[in-house]
Amino acid sequence: MKKEYGLLGRNISYSFSEKYFNDRFGKEEIDAQYYTFDLKEINELKSLLEEKQLSGLNVTIPYKQDVFPFLDDLSQEVEEIGAVNVIKFEKDGTLSGHNSDYYGFKNSLLESVSELPKKALVLGTGGASKAVVKALKDLGIEWKYVSRSSKQDQLTYEDLNEEIIKEYHLIVNCSPVGTFPKVEECPNLPYKFLTDRHIMFDLIYNPEVTTFMQKGIEKGAKAINGYRMLILQAEKAWEIWNR
Repeated sequence: MKKEYGLLGRNISYSFSEKYFNDRFGKEEIDAQYYTFDLKEINELKSLLEEKQLSGLNVTIPYKQDVFPFLDDLSQEVEEIGAVNVIKFEKDGTLSGHNSDYYGFKNSLLESVSELPKKALVLGTGGASKAVVKALKDLGIEWKYVSRSSKQDQLTYEDLNEEIIKEYHLIVNCSPVGTFPKVEECPNLPYKFLTDRHIMFDLIYNPEVTTFMQKGIEKGAKAINGYRMLILQAEKAWEIWNR
């Protein structure tokens, strides 16, 4: 019987995941199909699980934490990170939550830079940012969250000035700002203070070069998009589903 997999999220028509997995299934002659499940709210997952005989799901914005009540078990990395982007359908009928964003981001960063920066700004506080922060911790990189709201030990975009930008050489955009089709948008940073010592890592992969990245490139910064991270986390998801 053909196995069915899919991506769970909201407003995710831009996603490359469906094409990536179906191309892979075709090349490797795997009897499977991958779908995009665009849900307006997480409660729609209940009927989806009842209607479909699924073998695995990926989870993206904004449901990486909202899926927790639907899961029977959480992996150790999810316990540490606090976000799920892979759901495995176990043989006993239970659902387990896993995280492959951590693996994808960490290895993409290590592949892309020869020398790791000492400090990083993490833009956004959603599910993806939690995996990024775990990777930064494990790599020995100091980090600070940047958000629109003011909280203890967290910067706001208004707090960012020349001194902070010059201190934090890695800036990771974990927010959806700048994603297709709103490609002209970008996080509200003082880009004029960027230098050729900065690394602009955008988890977005569509468009290939975001406005956030372009503004860094114009200042001589290194820019990395989220495509390699996408591939790496997808490979890890496939490994989780099939082990």
